[in-house]
Amino acid sequence: MISIMAKTKTPRKTLPTGIGKVLKRLHYPLDVILLCVRWYVAYSLSLRNLEEMMAERGIEVDHSSVHRWVIKLLPGLEKAFRKGKRPVGKSWRVDETYVKQLVARFSPV
Repeated sequence: MISIMAKTKTPRKTLPTGIGKVLKRLHYPLDVILLCVRWYVAYSLSLRNLEEMMAERGIEVDHSSVHRWVIKLLPGLEKAFRKGKRPVGKSWRVDETYVKQLVARFSPV
């Protein structure tokens, strides 16, 4: 019997090489930088809101620093994550009710 854990991938312990080079010269802890960038992208927070949220957690970060992190990291992160995405196939499936709605909407009266 094969366990479920054997089928799942283990999380990556190292960052892609392009991102590692960018992160070398940054002075904040890596988890703070990645958390700020993730929150900025995922939840569409403003930079000043993000600065305030980090201050509530006891971390003094300037909004311009967060903006620089976003500019530096997002191209590399996007490139790394895009490699892992599966390609979209050429065949698309559509439900019959959707086709009927489209035909009814665009048919001449």
